Amino acid sequence: MIYRNVISAVVRALASETINSAGGCDFEPKVQTSKLKGEITGKDAALLIDCMVHKVLHAQLSPRHWNALTAKYSTHKGRKVESIGRLVAAFRSPAPMLFTQKAVQAWAVPQIRGVRREAVKITAPKPRIDEHEPGKWDWRNDAARAAVERANQASAARAECRSSDMIVLADSNYDMATWDNQGLTERTYQRWNKSIKDALEGLVDEALTEAQHLLEAAEVLSVEAA
Repeated sequence: MIYRNVISAVVRALASETINSAGGCDFEPKVQTSKLKGEITGKDAALLIDCMVHKVLHAQLSPRHWNALTAKYSTHKGRKVESIGRLVAAFRSPAPMLFTQKAVQAWAVPQIRGVRREAVKITAPKPRIDEHEPGKWDWRNDAARAAVERANQASAARAECRSSDMIVLADSNYDMATWDNQGLTERTYQRWNKSIKDALEGLVDEALTEAQHLLEAAEVLSVEAA
C-alpha cells in the first residue's frame, strides 16, 4: 500500500492500534497465517502495512516526536492521555505547570461544538397533600422525588458517556481563566497559550519531517508526497 502523504500514513498507523482487536499492532500472527493460507489482501493487507508503519515510527522516532504525534493524531484514549502527560512533563514554559498542562490538553483535544450531549432533566410531580390527614402521602411524595433524582442521575451519566475512541473535555477546560489562580491579565494568558501551542506545532512539524524520511526510505509514500 502507498500512502498519499505523511500525515495520512501517521494517522492510519496510529489508528491501527485502536482498530486492532488485540489493542496493539500485533501483526505477526497474521503474517504466520498468510504463510499457511495464502497472501493477505484487501483490508487485512492495509491494516498489516499500517501496523508495520506504526512499529517503525515508534522504534525510530525520538520519544518527544512520537509523543507529539500520538497526542495530536491518535484516537486511542490510553495512548493519547499517556503522551499528553509525557509532553507536559518534558515541556519548558514560562507558564506555571497547571497552565501548561491545561494548554497542552486543550491543544491535543480541541473543543468541538455540539459534541457534548446535554442531560435531560425532569422535575418531581407536585406533592400530594391530604388536608384532613397531614403526612398521609409523605411516603409517596418521597418515593416520587427519589425516582426523579435517580432518573436525572442516569440521564447525566448517559450524557457523559462517549465513544471509547473519543476524548471529550468539559467546556471549562477551554477557559484560560481557570488554568491559573494568580489572576493575571488575559493578554498574559493568551501569550503563554500561543507560545505553548506554537512550540507543540513546531514539534509536530519536526516529527512529520522525520517520519517522512523514514517512510520514503521504506518506499510507502507516493511520488507526489515524497
